[in-house]
This record gives sequence, structure tokens and C-alpha cells, in this order.
Amino acid sequence: MEYAGLIDHTILNPQATLEDVDNLCKEAAECGFCSVCVNSSFVYYCAEKLKDTHTKVCAVVGFPLGAMSTDGKVAETLAAVQDGADEIDMVVHIGMLKSGNWEYVKEDIAAVVTAAGKDVNVKVILEMCLLTELEKIRACQICKEAGADFVKTSTGFSTGGATVEDVRLMRKTVGPEMGVKAAGGIRNLTDMKAMLDAGASRIGTSAGVAIVNAAKQ
Repeated sequence: MEYAGLIDHTILNPQATLEDVDNLCKEAAECGFCSVCVNSSFVYYCAEKLKDTHTKVCAVVGFPLGAMSTDGKVAETLAAVQDGADEIDMVVHIGMLKSGNWEYVKEDIAAVVTAAGKDVNVKVILEMCLLTELEKIRACQICKEAGADFVKTSTGFSTGGATVEDVRLMRKTVGPEMGVKAAGGIRNLTDMKAMLDAGASRIGTSAGVAIVNAAKQ
């Protein structure tokens, strides 16, 4: 199986330097990763570095809390797309979700989808570790209704990361037509295989190089 093309090579820690991001781009191009996933301030830099490769640039929006205003998320999305983002990973408004304000959640996601445009994939980070099972199911349904392209498990900055059980539930809920991205705590090839077997179609990890090297052995 070709694993590299399923990986979003990720660096989202606040202390990431330009040197770190430069190395991320080099590794992504060399390994043939699907994308680099970075904070939006680095999008233009990455787009320039990767313009002659097949690796896309993915920007996080409203990261990592998701609690910024819809207008703020839209502005960040528009700026990221203008800077060269091919994909947007937005964080759902978790507080509104847990308040049961599903209309707000749907409109928040839909606004980002509209701002991103039809050629830019939008993945919605649900922070599954903070949700009940019913909230997880409804959140996935709302993402589908709002026109998102993917649902995503986690930011990696909360109380837990991706689990096989959550990925399986997400895939069951959204069906085959949406993407499911597993992210948060995926450190090795065994982890990645488990997520793919559960229904993930994309993997977010900072351990992509180690994973593809392990797959070659």
C-alpha cells in the first residue's frame, strides 16, 4: 500500500520556526506526502517552497480551540486561500456544539466552506475526545449537511487524540462519500494501519517520515 499519499505532514506547535517549517516542506516533497499542515501564517512560505511539487498546503483555521467568531474564521480562511492553501482544517465551535446550538455550528462550518471555495477541501476538526457519542454522531451529520469534505478527529492539543472507535463511528455516520481524517497521537505504521482499517482516508501526523520508512522495510 502507498502510505505517503495519505499523510498530512504536520507541524502545529507554537514554537515552530521557519527552519522547522522549511524542513517539513523538504520532507513532504521528498516523501510525496499529500500535504503539509501548518498554521495559517506559514501558508505563503509553504506554497512557495512546494509550488513545483505535488504536495498540497493545508492551513488550520480557528486552531486549536475553535471558539473564535465565524467572521474570524472566514477572514483566516480567505487569507489562507489567497496565500496558497489547497485545504482548510477548521476547528468546530465545541462550546456551541455542546450547548446543542446546532444551527450555529452548521452556519459556522458552512461559512468557512463558502469562503474556501469549491476547489479547496474543508476538513472539520471535531475534537472527539470532548464529545458524547450522540454529540459525535450529530456533529458528523452537521458537517455533511454544511458541505464539508472531511470530518477530522482531533487537534492533538486537547485531552485525547484519534481512536479506532471514533474513526469507525465517523465513517459509519458520514458514509463513503466524505473523507475521514484521523489525527492526534498517530506515531507509527501500526497506528496508521489501524486507523485506515477503521475507515480513515487521511492521516495527520508529525511522524510521517518514520511511518513511510517503516513501510519500506
